[in-house]
Amino acid sequence: MALTPVEIRHLKPPHATFRGYRVAATDNLLEEIAASFEDVWRERADLADKVEQLETDLVRFRELESLLRTTLVSAEQASAQMRDQARREAELILDQAHAEARDIQRRSIAENERLAHESRRLRAQLVDALSALGEPEPAGSAEPLGEPQTETSAEQDTDAAEERSWYGYPNEAVVPDADAA
Repeated sequence: MALTPVEIRHLKPPHATFRGYRVAATDNLLEEIAASFEDVWRERADLADKVEQLETDLVRFRELESLLRTTLVSAEQASAQMRDQARREAELILDQAHAEARDIQRRSIAENERLAHESRRLRAQLVDALSALGEPEPAGSAEPLGEPQTETSAEQDTDAAEERSWYGYPNEAVVPDADAA
């Protein structure tokens, strides 16, 4: 049978005529037991409140832990996606740069070939002009002169030269823009 501190305070043991108990000492003992028991009950109630608070905190911390885990997983996924996207963008930029480099190289080769052709054409015109004046071929000309051209061929070259611009293209052709490269 469980007794509360109040029940212990109001407990009066029966008295026997002989062999009874000392009333004052027993009452003091019962009072001390009741006070001690009351302290234990209070401490028990405080601990029960503390356990309840700790359980509430534990639930809150578990929810927070779950939220942090979810956030961490989301951040890791976002980081992986951003890394993949950055890698794809870098590959795309690199591919575009390579394509542009190939285009520039093709245009440079074409321009080099055009300039070499123009140089050969001008050298041939120079040789023709010098031979028409009766002067010898200029020193350092690496190309053979070949057959001397007839007057009709020289007239054709003059007509063709008049139809060409500085770049060696016909006048109606589009001249490449120097700033385009």
